[in-house]
Amino acid sequence: MSDGPHPTTAEGATAAVPRTLFDKLWDSHVIADFDDGSALLHVDRHLVHDLGGPSAYAELAQRGLPVHSPALTFATPDHVVSSAPGRTGSEHRWAAVLIDALRDGSRRHAIRLFDVNQPGHGIVHVIGPELGLTLPGALVLCGDSHTSTHGALGALAWGVGASEIVHVLATQTIVQQRPRRMRITIRGEPRAGVEAKDLSLAIIARLGAASGTGYAVEYAGPVVERMAMAGRLTLCNMSIEMGARIGMIAPDEV
Repeated sequence: MSDGPHPTTAEGATAAVPRTLFDKLWDSHVIADFDDGSALLHVDRHLVHDLGGPSAYAELAQRGLPVHSPALTFATPDHVVSSAPGRTGSEHRWAAVLIDALRDGSRRHAIRLFDVNQPGHGIVHVIGPELGLTLPGALVLCGDSHTSTHGALGALAWGVGASEIVHVLATQTIVQQRPRRMRITIRGEPRAGVEAKDLSLAIIARLGAASGTGYAVEYAGPVVERMAMAGRLTLCNMSIEMGARIGMIAPDEV
């Protein structure tokens, strides 16, 4: 936001400074602001999978910490699950250990687990939107860089690291620096066969593979407005490929 004079109305009263969609969602989740420019944010949904979950559960046990908000936490094994028909887990012992640890930890902390072959099971970034866990305006975190996918539903979502997973489980909060904001407006009529991934790659080719580093990217414009959800999910997912942790689209009737 500009540090210059604020606009005024005809009566001389200070007018509200327009805010981006990102800023509105960020501000609505702030619990406390810190002197270094970071903020403590409330987390609405925390998604846990079989790679980050087991080690986080183990650290909680080592430190004697409970999960702060089990009802806002959801788990599913998806990274190391076998793709063979009729599978119940993984064909590899090391992967089976991770899946079993996710099951045990989720059960111990009363966290809803969408297990293999059970209703609701699937890729973590797919089941969030499908099951209505990811909602417009929600702050969604997961231990996976492509958590930006959820931004297609008007959510504020990004991937977190191993220590942050533990912090979110124990406090239902995250400490984060507010990123810069970038808006990408897409106009025109895509040619036949041009899909969301092609648009994303074209953006990266024009702006650079690191152009989104340090930014939250909001996609807008007529082309985005005409996109089905599959395309919007792809566009936000690919934000990571331009270096951004967050990609988002304003929610609408779609």
